Amino acid sequence: MYLNIRPIFSALLRNRTGAVLVALQIALALAVLVNATYIAKQRIESINRPTGIDETNLFAIDVAGFTPRYDYESSVAEDLAYLRGLDGIVAATATCCVPVSGSGNSAPFFRKPDRANSSEVNGFLYDMDEQGLETMGAHIVAGRGFRKDEIMPPMTPENMERPIPGIVVTQLTARQFFPDSNALGKTVYDPFGRPTTIIGIASDMMGTWITREPRGIIWIPARPLIFGFHYLVRAKPGQRDALMRITAEHLAQSNVNRVIKSVHSVESYAKSLFLTERVTAIFLVIVTALVLAVAVLGIFGLAIFNVSTRTKQIGTRRAVGARKRDIIQYFLVENGLITTVGIVVGCALALGVGYWLSLHYQLPRLDLYYLVGGIVGLWALGQLAAWQPARRAATVPPSVATRTA
Repeated sequence: MYLNIRPIFSALLRNRTGAVLVALQIALALAVLVNATYIAKQRIESINRPTGIDETNLFAIDVAGFTPRYDYESSVAEDLAYLRGLDGIVAATATCCVPVSGSGNSAPFFRKPDRANSSEVNGFLYDMDEQGLETMGAHIVAGRGFRKDEIMPPMTPENMERPIPGIVVTQLTARQFFPDSNALGKTVYDPFGRPTTIIGIASDMMGTWITREPRGIIWIPARPLIFGFHYLVRAKPGQRDALMRITAEHLAQSNVNRVIKSVHSVESYAKSLFLTERVTAIFLVIVTALVLAVAVLGIFGLAIFNVSTRTKQIGTRRAVGARKRDIIQYFLVENGLITTVGIVVGCALALGVGYWLSLHYQLPRLDLYYLVGGIVGLWALGQLAAWQPARRAATVPPSVATRTA
């Protein structure tokens, strides 16, 4: 039986309020589905990406001196000698920041001495000594690490102009500095415009917090600032927890002029850092599911309403020869038209929301594959939602046409 679209349009126009509301629901559902899925996928990738750090065997000791008798240099030297001498410890260093802890330092270095924005490269900064790279689990891929005689004292107002003898950078940072040539041995400029040389390139790893744009790491050969620093300790596999207890007890008693504020595994820092990403992904999934459920219920409800209000017309069509599959086809086409209008509006809304998110929150532009997938998925859900009411309409007998209202 030939299906004429024109009567379907006429029927929709006579009862346009419900159709418009359902189309708007579909548009909103598509915009939320596409953008929320894309953002959730980025969050999940962020959680699952390798850190490049031996976080399973790393722990950090937060230290602070609090009396006038506290001698920073001798205390750090004694503590590191103790930590490095313990059986089961691979390496230890004093550092300003803890990897994947959510808190740290970041500053721009430059390709040119004029420090123009065009030559700027932002990186996470670590003040560390000659065991810093080994402690974190990084390995040198070109050049070398720091020597003991290169380690500078902590920065103070009096020595801020000191030159940096050399820096080590990750492979990502090296590419950002010199995308078309080898960065090893090249001169770059620190935030104060002082020249320094890239003496080593290390394997890539995450910084202290999650960034939307890729950001590498710059290691500086220096003791960390006196107030508020950490000992970062790398243990042999399986010995981390026992060594955390031993070192915390010893350091707490060995020097009464400082306090051990906390001892945490880097793995626990990483879990806390990624908790926000995980909660965000779960929240987006729940919201998307709820919006889709509302849209599907709207389609189902409108189809049920249309069937219940057109029972006599359906009976008349059956009486003049319409088959059950013709009735089903009629309501599926009607629902398809509503869904199509909603999807067209939803595409514009999804692209607009995606552009706004990328503009204001530095998120990547919406991948059009997600839009195509959302269109197909929402269309299929819409037709499935209308399928049962359409089958119900097909069961209306021809005798209904002869009944009076």
